[in-house]
Amino acid sequence: MERTANERVSQMKVGILAGGYGTRLAEETEVRPKPMVEIGGMPILWHIMMHYYQYGHRDFAIALGYKGDYIKRWFADFCSLGGNLRIETGNGKVSKTHNGERPDWVVDLIDTGPKTLTGGRIKRLSDYFGKETFLLTWGDGLSNVDLDALIRFHKAHGRLATVTAVRPPARYGNIETDGDQVTRFTEKSQLHEGWINGAFFVLEPGIMDYISGDDVMFEHAPLESLAADGQLMVYRHESFWQCMDTLREKHLLEELWQNGAPWKSW
Repeated sequence: MERTANERVSQMKVGILAGGYGTRLAEETEVRPKPMVEIGGMPILWHIMMHYYQYGHRDFAIALGYKGDYIKRWFADFCSLGGNLRIETGNGKVSKTHNGERPDWVVDLIDTGPKTLTGGRIKRLSDYFGKETFLLTWGDGLSNVDLDALIRFHKAHGRLATVTAVRPPARYGNIETDGDQVTRFTEKSQLHEGWINGAFFVLEPGIMDYISGDDVMFEHAPLESLAADGQLMVYRHESFWQCMDTLREKHLLEELWQNGAPWKSW
């Protein structure tokens, strides 16, 4: 993805919430946290990070909770086992002969407590973000949102928070009938739906003042208060977005990956 000098934005730190239980995806999350459920052989978390990385953002803080050790082990293996290895059995020496093509990330894996809610997890990352504008998303949603345009929008309005709004994915077909006879069957259009929170936030450090502690859902009081204070703006994203809350949605993303992966920006 080539961008001109005028289109590029400065690198920002990225927070990803990856500590929830994922109970609606229990078939997968009994053994791993939801961000580690694989799409195309790689965790959905990797797909999310690759999208940010494509836009030049390489500095990540991942808020851990449920099965956080699983995520730590994955990143340790990703770093140490990537590429080719040479093993000398006589002396037990193991060395890398080629690092392979790995992204140049800096990843802080932060334990934020197994029962901490989304607002509390963000608050616990506050020292990491410091006094800088930062990016934030959930660890279970994929999108091709233009991060440069999103950040420019945020900088232009000067408020504390920007949320990316998306159309909810169509879940059911639309049936028109005449009595008991179906006269028309069409896939339900997303354009007829309202807007929902698609995450992919741009936030100022001042939002931390709206979060009182671990038992706060960011989607409730903090965002409601930011909106009431005129400090929350919306960036409307009309293109691809899909969360992975259920096994059906996991299978959908897997199918999309096999057929071009509309979120794949790298």
